[in-house]
Amino acid sequence: MSSILDNGIKYLPGVGPQREKIFREQLNINTFGDLLEYYPYKYMDRSRIYRISEITTEMPYVQIVGRILSFETFPMGAKKERIVAHFTDGESIMDLTWFNGGKYVRQSYVIGHPYVVFGKPTVFNGRYNIVQPDIDNAEEYNDSNTETSRKSYGMRPCYPLTEKAKKRGISWKVIEKLVRTLFDKLNEVEKLSAIKGFQFNPFKETLPLDVIERLHLIGRREALENIHFPTSTQSLERARIRLKFEELFFVQLNILRYASNRRKKYKGNIFSRIGNAFNTFYYDHLPFSLTEAQKRVVREIRKDVGSGRQMNRLLQGDVGSGKTLVALMAMLMAKDNGYQACMMAPTEILAEQHLQTIKDFLGDMPVRVELLTGIVKGKRREAVMERLVDGSVDILVGTHAIIEDNVRFKNLGIAVVDEQHRFGVAQRAKMWGKNTNPPHVLVMTATPIPRTLAMTLYGDLDVSVIDELPPGRKPIKTVHVFDSQLPSLYNKIHTQIMEGRQAYMVFPLIEESEKSDLKNLEQGYLSLCNVFPDLKLSKVHGKMKPSDKEIEMRKFTHGETQILVATTVIEVGVNVPNASVMVIFDSHRFGLSQLHQLRGRVGRGASQSYCILVSTNKLSKETMNRIDIMCDTNDGFRIAEADLKMRGPGDLEGTIQSGMAFDLKIADIARDGQLVQMARDEASRIIEQDPECCSSRYSMLWNRLAELRQTDINWSAIS
Repeated sequence: MSSILDNGIKYLPGVGPQREKIFREQLNINTFGDLLEYYPYKYMDRSRIYRISEITTEMPYVQIVGRILSFETFPMGAKKERIVAHFTDGESIMDLTWFNGGKYVRQSYVIGHPYVVFGKPTVFNGRYNIVQPDIDNAEEYNDSNTETSRKSYGMRPCYPLTEKAKKRGISWKVIEKLVRTLFDKLNEVEKLSAIKGFQFNPFKETLPLDVIERLHLIGRREALENIHFPTSTQSLERARIRLKFEELFFVQLNILRYASNRRKKYKGNIFSRIGNAFNTFYYDHLPFSLTEAQKRVVREIRKDVGSGRQMNRLLQGDVGSGKTLVALMAMLMAKDNGYQACMMAPTEILAEQHLQTIKDFLGDMPVRVELLTGIVKGKRREAVMERLVDGSVDILVGTHAIIEDNVRFKNLGIAVVDEQHRFGVAQRAKMWGKNTNPPHVLVMTATPIPRTLAMTLYGDLDVSVIDELPPGRKPIKTVHVFDSQLPSLYNKIHTQIMEGRQAYMVFPLIEESEKSDLKNLEQGYLSLCNVFPDLKLSKVHGKMKPSDKEIEMRKFTHGETQILVATTVIEVGVNVPNASVMVIFDSHRFGLSQLHQLRGRVGRGASQSYCILVSTNKLSKETMNRIDIMCDTNDGFRIAEADLKMRGPGDLEGTIQSGMAFDLKIADIARDGQLVQMARDEASRIIEQDPECCSSRYSMLWNRLAELRQTDINWSAIS
């Protein structure tokens, strides 16, 4: 049933055809409901009246009551002028300045009339000055200065606006006025309905009463009124908590409903026993004792694959934490139960390295492991495909070639996907069609994802974390040096290489300035050839032909070159245990997550490894903070949390792919972690009580969810 909130914004007094177009195209406001949920991003406290004598330039805003004494005009070239009004509060004088709209200023403001002036104070020519001030009529400010007269000058909402909207005359004051008009209209309709004898509530509740009472939340109506026009800081905070929780709750409810439906729809292959392959590997071929974290994750996987439901698990762990070993043990469980397994990697080199790692782990065990990538062609490819169909291949390692339609398995039981963010949800789902009963799915990532973000981005996945490194691994030492210290740095690197180590030298390649960055890389390569004339260097960047890139990468991997000069193409997919030095030039141009990923290319062997962050000496406070975090910790989860707080969830490199971000109007995953958990807990409780999502007790939730799914939120990407 349609609501008054579904009315087009054009039907609100004060919105004509031109404004309707601006609202639709620039602010995504199409209906009354959209305007009601177009929340302020900050508030100006206009409850305090200052004297001019109290002003300092440190104040963000001041509000003064007084009168205009006179105007002055100063020419500023052809058809431009600066208008200055001399303004007094009865004791002191200050200036009000406009750089445009002179005609409007002269027509609107009268000398001697009382006004309330609001703005940011500066000093010009020895006198306090406010540029482009907000000016309101001050007749209500009488000598008694009553609370009623002050009320409308309390906390004033400021709304987010695009530059185009501002240029077309839409200011936060315009939005504020329209929101007040909308509240008046909704209240009027509600009163008229009551007079006519039927109940109408335009602010209908969206959360069950028991949830509101248990969590001590305020009602939706009160929250909406106080988010736009708070009566106090306390009322504003309560409104924010209610609306943030509601938003996060429906995201979690949708995710958990989806996961519940999937579990009911897809029954998992049951790996009922731990057999010869697993036990032989565990007791005779395990290269080192598992960490407690690895043991915990193996138990979680074992429980999943024996439960009768399809496993859909995200395995997080820093580079070198032993994810591949855990994945291999899961794949051996499949073999012991008569199933095949596959592992999909984002690059050919990484696929080949996984193949070699798995073969090294297995040794002489009778487990057949094959490779399927773009370079596996002709008769060799045909032979692999035949062995997959007849079941003689136990484990297939490859790239996205694995999910091509013509690749068929006899009985695929588990699929491991490495670096999930490089593939995407649709490609992951194609794995499900490789068997009549969809295989178990284990998604691995070395990009640490904060819990609150993982709960939202990968909400349909159960999450496992390997949060400790195998014994014997030495923490990477990270240091920050300035450009002026490069000669000394090069000497130390040369010493490392003479001791038999290898080094990465990384230059930024940012899309916005590819040409200049590519030039920097080329110049950097030539410069490094001069610095290290006795060494062999490889060069890799994204503009090279894939075949040329593969050749250069292989040279470095096999130790034929000692230095790899590269862009971030080496961020994922290179495993060279002998490399002990990572130098990142212009490190101030990288995000935290990317710096951490690059650092993960070293520290894979027994030798002490180093990551050197090189930058100019002119750094902003934020950039210095980023570099300090990198130098202070190797903990990927701590870095990911810091990255999320600094950059927001829609901008995390290596975590959220294009199309993954979704619109949250008021909640902030980075800062509202407790509310995310609360929302998750409540959504879980409701799914447990109403697994079919059809109980009349929670009908308001399922109806609201249906309404939200019709909006522009990319719900499918969330799951």
